[in-house]
Amino acid sequence: MKSIYIVLPILTVLMFDLGLSLKPSDFAMIIKRPKAMLAGIFGQIVVLPLIALAIGLALNLPPLFLIGLMLIACCPGGSSSNVFSKIANGDVALSVSLTAVSSIITLFTIPLIMQWVTTYAGHAVGISLPVKNLLIQNLFTALTPIIIGIVIRHFWEKGAAAIDKVLSKTAFPLLMFLALVFFIQNRQVIADNIVLLGGCAVLLILLSVLAASAGSRILKLKSNERRTIVIEVGMQNAAQAIAIASSPFIFADDAIATPAIVYALFMNVVLLIYVKLVNKK
Repeated sequence: MKSIYIVLPILTVLMFDLGLSLKPSDFAMIIKRPKAMLAGIFGQIVVLPLIALAIGLALNLPPLFLIGLMLIACCPGGSSSNVFSKIANGDVALSVSLTAVSSIITLFTIPLIMQWVTTYAGHAVGISLPVKNLLIQNLFTALTPIIIGIVIRHFWEKGAAAIDKVLSKTAFPLLMFLALVFFIQNRQVIADNIVLLGGCAVLLILLSVLAASAGSRILKLKSNERRTIVIEVGMQNAAQAIAIASSPFIFADDAIATPAIVYALFMNVVLLIYVKLVNKK
């Protein structure tokens, strides 16, 4: 079974569920609380890709893995980040708004950044980015489901809440199921590179967490805002990265998806430890 046959439907469901949880005021948060919102968006859109690039170059990653690491760093925050923020006693409203805004912004920043990355590293292995195909896939698997979810919530709030109650509980299991399927199909590649890719994933998560925490403190944000921004910057949408990497319309290369799936496994472990530590503190 090709992983693409399950990753695209899973991504679509997750983005639809995100839309069900959104309302227009979530996007207005950037005006109401610009400092916290801009800190989170800057951390995701700018700082995270720069950290990933630095790690990839420092560890001399092979071109396909470098492209994959950059891809996961360019993706928006994952839907599970809202749950993690709640568990960590963070600012859930800020978390939802950051996830929503980053999901829209990255529809345009992913093509821009990945175009540069594939031009830089992809020529050596014959990889190029079909930007038009990427934009079309993002339109149908990310933007459209979000809009449909928002519309349903606007006209049928009770129904949207009921659907979201069910789907929100499936987000983490769906991601883990996707990780399991991908791991089984690519177990040899993952086994051969687990130390290298695991090290990259942990470094990316830890450095992004430290950068988000430092930036939040410099801006003198509240403690619950800091926790939320740390989680948002440290928890990326692995399903979207895998969908782009393995899609026959874009990269069609499971090797590019491998960093994302390794990242997904370590992401949950590291951030669960972080949540436990902040709650204990």
